[in-house]
Amino acid sequence: MPHHTPDRLPESADETHTGAGGAEGAAIREAEAAGAARAGRRVRIARGVAVGLSVLAAGLLLIALLMPDEPDRLRPAAFVRLPGEGVLFAAVLLVLPSRARRAGAVAGGVLIGLVALLKCLDIGFYSVLYRPFDLVLDWGLLSNAADYVRDTSGRSGELAALAGALLLAVAVLVLTTGATVRLTSLMARHRTRAVRVVLVLTTAWVTCVVLGLHIGGAPVASTLDAGLLGDRAKQVRVSLADARLFRREAAVDAFARTPPDQLLTGLRGKDVLFTFVESYGRSAIEDPAMGPPIGTVLKQSTATLAAAGFRARSGWLRSPVTGGGSWLAHSTFLSGLWISNQQRFRSLTSSDRTTLTGSFRRAGAWRTVGVVPGVLVAWPEGRFFGLDHVYDGHHLDYHGPDFGWSQVPDQYALETFQRREFGKRGRGPLMAEIILTSSHYPWAPVPRMVDWETLGDGSVFQQIRRGGKTEKEVWANLESVRTEYRASVEYSLNSLAGFLRRYGNQNTVLVFLGDHQPVPTVTANSPRKDVPVTLVAHDPKVLDRISGWGWTEGLRPAANAPVWGMDDFRDRFLKAFGPQGR
Repeated sequence: MPHHTPDRLPESADETHTGAGGAEGAAIREAEAAGAARAGRRVRIARGVAVGLSVLAAGLLLIALLMPDEPDRLRPAAFVRLPGEGVLFAAVLLVLPSRARRAGAVAGGVLIGLVALLKCLDIGFYSVLYRPFDLVLDWGLLSNAADYVRDTSGRSGELAALAGALLLAVAVLVLTTGATVRLTSLMARHRTRAVRVVLVLTTAWVTCVVLGLHIGGAPVASTLDAGLLGDRAKQVRVSLADARLFRREAAVDAFARTPPDQLLTGLRGKDVLFTFVESYGRSAIEDPAMGPPIGTVLKQSTATLAAAGFRARSGWLRSPVTGGGSWLAHSTFLSGLWISNQQRFRSLTSSDRTTLTGSFRRAGAWRTVGVVPGVLVAWPEGRFFGLDHVYDGHHLDYHGPDFGWSQVPDQYALETFQRREFGKRGRGPLMAEIILTSSHYPWAPVPRMVDWETLGDGSVFQQIRRGGKTEKEVWANLESVRTEYRASVEYSLNSLAGFLRRYGNQNTVLVFLGDHQPVPTVTANSPRKDVPVTLVAHDPKVLDRISGWGWTEGLRPAANAPVWGMDDFRDRFLKAFGPQGR
């Protein structure tokens, strides 16, 4: 059989697999194309994220630079402006060399964050105290704020608030610094374009200044932070000098050398009660909505006290504080010195200044006591104020519920004072400093008057507490806040008038006053710091001694009654009831 030779032999093994190789090549090319597509998507996503982060960084810095430091100015229009500090900062960064630029960005970011935190503190202080935060004198008030949170929300609430505040501070500093560094790097990579943008923004800012353009009542060309830092520099200088100024003021004391037997001679044999009504300010009497109901309480109380033989005179005092800081007002009233900050308070209470309450003790003719339901910790200041004995919130035998910040209802505190001191048989003359707390912020819930005979250990207030409004309900709207504030003041005034009608006698002399105006939410940001002050007595000779004061008859001071500084009262009182008085 003949041998058969094929027409063509394969030249190589590769050619044998040409069909299979073509399929694999296509698969590889498809995989490469898919990989390239995925890589492209990742690049686009990365670019989008980078652009988004840069936009967020710019937005964050704009918010930090343009954020006002007063709550009433926190409106959208406040953020539609051009911050001159930001434009200048960008220009400076562009001219710095690379290493200095990064260091400048970090330093600038930290500074922007610190100023933003300062503005947050300002917002809080304006909301309560109607003034900015003092970088020298107000740090101690932060601990008082923590105490308030603990008293109203417990220890866990205090720790949560402190942790939240710390995290917020750290987050602000980290975010502003990171945002500044990011935008600085972006400007360095695109220097030519960044220079053009800065020139355009500078031109726009100068144009807005020249044309005086405003939006929402504020200039479009903003220098908010520069102005804020300038004001704070002045404030720091004044605050640092305040200690020296206070020492000079405290060195003058007209009654420091008065012999004990020459003090308060016009009140010998009388029981004298100095009573502070929390947040009882001028707005409570003169506000168009709150004034009429409270005026009715004052008018009715004037009439019922007159029927019991009491007469009253009322005027105004200007408090050193508004919205809070009651102890500063108390100290001003009792010391005859203007105690407007914690540094002055500490200096005062570590001195030997003669206080109004201390004068009674120094005279040796009175037992002196303090009723301070809001004090729940050791209170060494009681000795400075000349008090022989102090009844704090733990020693009033109260077994009822709290009412917001107020631990003891005013009516119960006064009844306990009657039972422990005022109503004792065979006692000598008594001087008392009494601090009523039921009208303290946040006015939720507010206690109601009960029959004095049913007060018992305070358990009667449990049902009233359960039926009261919560803080959330009260603060849901402005009118609710003002209504509950008004109700709390009415309750305090009714408690005080009821006590005097029930237990007062021919030897009772009552001086009661507000410590400060309530928070700006209630006063509608009124700049007035006046508080009512009233002297009530059964003996007409007591009122005769203040006939020259020009005060209004009754419990409600007239609008044109004299307004004294609260620090003027001590000397006027000691003079009126000393040998040189009528």
